[in-house]
Amino acid sequence: QVQLVESGGGLVQPGGSLRLSCAASGSISRIYRMGWYRQAPGQQRELVATITSSGNTNYADFVKGRFTISRDNAKNTVSLQMNSLKPEDTAVHYCYANSVSSGTLNQWWGQGTQVTVSS
Repeated sequence: QVQLVESGGGLVQPGGSLRLSCAASGSISRIYRMGWYRQAPGQQRELVATITSSGNTNYADFVKGRFTISRDNAKNTVSLQMNSLKPEDTAVHYCYANSVSSGTLNQWWGQGTQVTVSS
């Protein structure tokens, strides 16, 4: 099992910045991909950005050029630097991790942290 704990959410004005962090514990040697998803009220959970253990990244089109994901394998953390935030970025942001073992995909989620962009 893997436990994920997020930090760094909050209230920010449009155009502002926030940095989300997520710390993994437990069976961390198995983790392949880590990242962030978000879910706004009444909406489905959607991908924001992910990063593999070798540093390959994947971003949703709506955050390209504004958000940067990074990972510290030694500290078992993943971070999301969010710049130029917009009101439509308001959502609960969830840390995500997965691993593949014997052909089985295992996935874990954090409890979520609220990001609110409002003036």
